[in-house]
Formats: sequence, C-alpha cells, structure tokens
Amino acid sequence: MCNELKGTQIKIGPNSNTYINIMEIRKESIEEGESGYLATKLSKLIGFFNLIFGELNEEEKAILEEKLIETYNLKGITFNDDSLYINPKKKIFKKEKDMPLLEDLYNILGKDEKTKRFQIKLIPFVKGSMKFFNNYTNCELNNNLIVADVYDLGEENLKYGMCLFVDIFWDKIKENRNEKKAIYLDEIWRLIGVTSNKEVASFIYKIFKTIRKYGGSGVAITQDISDIFSLENGTYGKSILNNSSIKTFFALEEENIKILAEYANLSEKEKVEIKSLKRGECLMFVGEDHILTKVDCSELEKQIVEGGSKNENDNNSY
Repeated sequence: MCNELKGTQIKIGPNSNTYINIMEIRKESIEEGESGYLATKLSKLIGFFNLIFGELNEEEKAILEEKLIETYNLKGITFNDDSLYINPKKKIFKKEKDMPLLEDLYNILGKDEKTKRFQIKLIPFVKGSMKFFNNYTNCELNNNLIVADVYDLGEENLKYGMCLFVDIFWDKIKENRNEKKAIYLDEIWRLIGVTSNKEVASFIYKIFKTIRKYGGSGVAITQDISDIFSLENGTYGKSILNNSSIKTFFALEEENIKILAEYANLSEKEKVEIKSLKRGECLMFVGEDHILTKVDCSELEKQIVEGGSKNENDNNSY
C-alpha cells in the first residue's frame, strides 16, 4: 500500500541499509522561540536507555545523564543552545556527523567502574546483532506518507525500533503547525505497557495530549486491551483513552470486554454487542454518542489490497 501511494518506507534491521541515529538532535525538533534543546533530548534518551538497561533508579539516571552530557560535550554540544549551530547568527545547524553516536557513549561508559555494566548492555547495539543502531541517520522524511517498518527487529527488540521512530516522527510533526498530519502507532502496548517504562510511556501520552496544537491527530492501535493497562495500574492507557475524541472497538473476547469496561463507559447492552461483532463491524464512541458501525473499504483501497487494476469494461475486475 505504501508503494502504491508513492510513500516512503523506512526499515531498520540487520538486513537494512536505512539508519537512524538515536543520539542526533535534529533541526526539525527545534521550535521557534524554544530553548533547552539538549535538556529535552536527555529526557528522551533516559527513557530509551531504560528500555535497554532495565528500570533505573534516580541515582542511576543521574549518573547516566552525566555520561550523556559528557558525550555531547565532546562534540562541542552544551546546554548553550548556540552550540548546536556552526554559525549561530546565520542559524546554520551542525551537520549530522557532528552528532555523537551510541559508540561515543559506549566508550565513555567504559571509563568508569560505576557504568561498565551499562557499557556491557550496549554491546549488542554497538558491536553485535543490533549495531545498525550505531550509525548516522541517512533517511529523508520529506514524503506525505512515511511508514516505519520494524518487523525485522524481532519480537524482543520491536520496542527499541518503535521508540526510535516515534521520536523522529514527533520531531516531524512539530516542524510545521499549519500542516495537517496524523501518526498511527500500531501495537502501542509495547510503548505504554509493562514491557516499556514510565519515561517512554509519558512521552507517548504527551504526544496524544498535545498533538492537536501542532495540527495533528494520533491514532493508537492494539489487539490486546489488557496490555495497554499493564503499566502503573493502567495510568497511561487510561489517559490516552480519555484523550481520544473517537474510540473504535472491534470484536473482543469476554476477558478483554471486562477489562475495557473498567476504563470505558460501556453499558451491558454494549458489552454484548462488542462480543458479537462480525468482521468489519465496530462500536464507535464519538463524543457522547455510541454508534454501531460497519466499515467498508473504498474502491481505491480494494484495488490496492487486491493488487488489481480497474477495467472500465468489467465491473467485477477487483
């Protein structure tokens, strides 16, 4: 579908030639009048490294932040926002290769006994099976449709890829408030569920809470209701649900309906309806209205999915 619509598909994985540098501070992330770029980047990175290192306590976060600051300082990037520019007066931004890589952090972590265990956990990302994370960004985000493909990362590593792409897409969303845009996050439980952490989940919640002011909309998709309520007693799943103006429920099993009923205003009749929905049918919550809906694809969608082309003389050509 992406190819048919002439979109850009970005894939990261062992066999991909597409790279995104998680350490990069991108020009697109800087809003007019905003300051504190490095501080903002550090808060995002703490969430990402929490995924790799496991849940960090406050002392460990402070030590890691110290090492991250040292890593950026070696590239001439400080808390002075002008340090991100080669020429601050002309606003010429630092080149991509002036940004640190994971390997730069890896080397600094190895110099301190307190952080050597963090260095060990970074080995797969710098020298091992996931060393594609240790490269400069080489993809352009200048298409109206951009699809992130993390399938090749494998089940255990999908959360790293999703976190990486959400960060880069959020920068793109903030780039132009006057341009309408939408971000679709499939399998969102990986970022707000028990396999994630509070920093990443808070970042995702922030997107859904603030995306409207950037002219955008967020769409969260999951197949297992229980998973999105599995972190911090369901705080982040519930917050995203409450901040969504439209909620669409397809057929669910009894167990998931019970969980959903704890967080959504479902009547007994609606519980029965959700259980008996057929393919393509759903219950939509639009404001105060609860509407039973049947979803049909358009002729264009049907053509793309089935791989055919319309023959004007044959109405059955799909």
